[in-house]
Amino acid sequence: MVFVDDDRPKKKLAHEIGQDVSLVSEGELEERIALLQGEIERLRGEVSKRRASRSAADAVFKL
Repeated sequence: MVFVDDDRPKKKLAHEIGQDVSLVSEGELEERIALLQGEIERLRGEVSKRRASRSAADAVFKL
């Protein structure tokens, strides 16, 4: 008989910078890398938005 544990709540994956990962599985390390890469992209997007906003404001005030 096979049991599927899909109805169990999944723990939220989190990572703290500098956290000890010596006991973390290879699969979880890969998940954390993907999580952090996604966060880097999100933050880069925010930086781009702010630069565009600042450039637009600079253009208005240089008139």
